[in-house]
Amino acid sequence: MKFFAGAGKWLVAGLAALSLLVVAHGQAAGADVAPDVLVKTTTQEVVAILKKDKDIQAGDTRKIYELVDAKILPNFDFNHMTMLAVGKYWPRATPAQRQLLIQEFRTLLVRTYASSLTAFNNQAIEFKPFSMAPEATDVTVQTQVKQPGAQPIPIDYSMEKTPFGWKVYDVAIDGVSLVTNYRSSFGSEIRQSGIDGLIRTLASRNQQNAVSQQEAPAAAPTKKSRSTHK
Repeated sequence: MKFFAGAGKWLVAGLAALSLLVVAHGQAAGADVAPDVLVKTTTQEVVAILKKDKDIQAGDTRKIYELVDAKILPNFDFNHMTMLAVGKYWPRATPAQRQLLIQEFRTLLVRTYASSLTAFNNQAIEFKPFSMAPEATDVTVQTQVKQPGAQPIPIDYSMEKTPFGWKVYDVAIDGVSLVTNYRSSFGSEIRQSGIDGLIRTLASRNQQNAVSQQEAPAAAPTKKSRSTHK
């Protein structure tokens, strides 16, 4: 099953996704922060973490997963994303199937973003000019990732205002929508094997990724890194 045609671009997308981290001031405070301000002010903090954390730089996958799971993905609306990705088949899914789809899709993206962070190499993020109407509830924050010797890659975040602050429901990388790509592959799988077949395929993919992560050589931090990162 081909989940995402432009998978290589996630190597830099993970870095840009970090800009969506919400500093732990509580959900109520986050709800009052404009989406572009939220992106800009938190990017520097996350990039600083990547630059200083020797364990992450050494490829400590467990620590990377913890960072993604705790700091990045809480800012995504997975219910909305999964509904959009499943598309016209969503109304056919039972409540139990919907919950499993959301769970497996979330796990897939955790590992996707975690893999992308291992490729962080001081890429720079540029933020495009942003404006929105005072009562706007759906906006797009435009960014681009710059790499030496390569064309910048635009990464745009579709965000909606919720009672818990601004949340991401789609990401477009170089003009290609994450949701649209998954909708195509998910629809193909559902037509062949039904909704339960898609759930099994996602679960199998996630299990394979988990095994690969467990079998990968663990990072061997030096005594210096151990004293720095408790």
